[in-house]
Amino acid sequence: MVFRIIRFFLLIIVWFCIISAGLVVFYRFVPVPVTMTMLMDENSITKDWEPLSRIDRNMVSAVIAAEDSKFCSHNGFDREAIEKAIEHNAKGGRIRGGSTISQQTAKNVFLWQNGGYIRKGLEAWFTMLIESVWGKRRIMEVYLNVAETGIGTYGVEAGSERYFNHGAARLTRSEAARMAAALPQPKTRSVKNPTGFTARYGNTIQSRIGTVRRDELDACVYQ
Repeated sequence: MVFRIIRFFLLIIVWFCIISAGLVVFYRFVPVPVTMTMLMDENSITKDWEPLSRIDRNMVSAVIAAEDSKFCSHNGFDREAIEKAIEHNAKGGRIRGGSTISQQTAKNVFLWQNGGYIRKGLEAWFTMLIESVWGKRRIMEVYLNVAETGIGTYGVEAGSERYFNHGAARLTRSEAARMAAALPQPKTRSVKNPTGFTARYGNTIQSRIGTVRRDELDACVYQ
């Protein structure tokens, strides 16, 4: 009986690994049609997939400046950022996340929002897979197409059309920075008329874009 139970769970693990790896390989070449977050959204979904070549570099630089300055140098996980987030959150105040763009992409595409240790474990598995199979350019492309950019709005193309009445191919530094500032909480942070923290954060991101370009922190996306 014990042997059968062990064998059953081993088979589940093996099939999970095969199916998950297959999905990662599939999405290496095919646009992600829908995510669990989209399916669970109570609002109507607006999205429009665009290849990275049609998304302004300002948007890439802005999300790296805002979300993950070590995107091009880490292997999917930023240990220092995670440790700092844990230390900061233990003191209370505004919650700070330590997830990289790779981790957020893995979560957005294959998993669900919130959740505990089980989801975090699965997130780590998928992060390792996409880092190995997709590479940085594809990870960035997928992230910018599935990230929630507003109420019922997904991807920077749909977000750009919603807020600025033009496509993501010609986002200014200011526009890209404002969108990046709202990404952590797209339902509550205003992109069109930001105030308070969102406005200040957007200005900070805009100034950091120059640093990203100067130090080639987005170089792995364009090699």
